[in-house]
Amino acid sequence: MAHNERLIFLDTETTGLDPKLGHKIIEVGAIEAIDRRLTGLTFHRYLNPDREIDAGAIAVHGITNEFLHDKPRFFEIASELSQFLDGATIVIHNAAFDLGFLEAEFGALRMRPAFLAARETVVDSLAIARAKFPGKRNSLDALCERFGVDNSSRNLHGALLDARLLGDMYFALTREQATIEIESEAERVITSSGSSAIATAASAAEMIAVEIPDSLRLAHRKYALGDKIDSPEFAHADWA
Repeated sequence: MAHNERLIFLDTETTGLDPKLGHKIIEVGAIEAIDRRLTGLTFHRYLNPDREIDAGAIAVHGITNEFLHDKPRFFEIASELSQFLDGATIVIHNAAFDLGFLEAEFGALRMRPAFLAARETVVDSLAIARAKFPGKRNSLDALCERFGVDNSSRNLHGALLDARLLGDMYFALTREQATIEIESEAERVITSSGSSAIATAASAAEMIAVEIPDSLRLAHRKYALGDKIDSPEFAHADWA
């Protein structure tokens, strides 16, 4: 796992299902995490699409044209959104859907942000879930339920709320892999420092015998057996 890795969990709500039919983004929600910890930094905007919202879409997210009539257009927030996403790994559930709309919106402005040009910076959590749980329901709600993520406040879809749930779900979905990466990194450091120590000792052609106090030996044995340790020497031992 890259040190100081910046993740952005992103979700959108739209007027309909297909940007090729002129449907537009009406809400963008994005939440930042660094090293798998949410920072509290967010990007959230409602947008006026200058077109009617499909009734089916309103049934999903509850956002109406009346609510959006005084909101900014996408071109007014495009640069700010691009800057927020720049340099991050972007996690999206069912990425093809949101990326299709973002491609259309930025493309209409003749803009191509780095995350659209370099798709390797986008992670599709749906694809990960399908590989891990083949044949099972892998919607955001289903995964939240599977991993015990509280989504009780999600009566309707909302970009910022869904981005937050996505973050919690993604951490649970990838926890095993993150643990493996951390352990591998720790093993690499130990192996590297161990090799260095061996090389140093060999070059010096000198071995130093260390006498371990009986109390420390006893404490270590008790620790191995799961007993409570009372020895102050054990508490300060480097290898405890």
